[in-house]
Amino acid sequence: MVARALIFATLIAASAAGLAVDQRDLSENAANPIRRVVGMLQGMQKKIAAESEKEQALFEKYQCYCKNAGGTLQGGIDAADSKVPQVESALKEAESSKVQFEQDVKDHQAARAEAKASMASATSLREKEAAEFAKEKAEYDGNIGQLSGAIGAIEKGMSGFLQTNTAQLLKRLAMSSPDLSNFDR
Repeated sequence: MVARALIFATLIAASAAGLAVDQRDLSENAANPIRRVVGMLQGMQKKIAAESEKEQALFEKYQCYCKNAGGTLQGGIDAADSKVPQVESALKEAESSKVQFEQDVKDHQAARAEAKASMASATSLREKEAAEFAKEKAEYDGNIGQLSGAIGAIEKGMSGFLQTNTAQLLKRLAMSSPDLSNFDR
């Protein structure tokens, strides 16, 4: 394209040189069709020269880009190639960590379920023991209350104590208690 423009510009210049006329002839022949064609050709020559300069500038920019970008791109490719093994090893390590974490999660879930079962068992055992304690405490509280009444009756005097219900309960308690020795009974 540039070569055609140069050839065309040369032809126009040669024809313009051959048709050189003085100022007076220009005014006379302004309406002359040949003069108009020469003027059009000269205008086309200027346009072609401007386009040629623009294309040359674009060509130089492209050449500069090609020269500079090749090294930059190759550097990027080399860096990526050197980084691939590192990324692959990191990926394998992450996959093994993931497998380990998944196993840890399963183990912890099993341990949690076992701990919940142990807590439920311990809670039911404590509730059972608490119920037994409450029953035993109520019995002991009743016995203490009756002993307090018996002690008060003994302090007042012995008259008729053995005939009271409290004395009978005390006698029965003393006889049935495995914690008392025969001497204490």
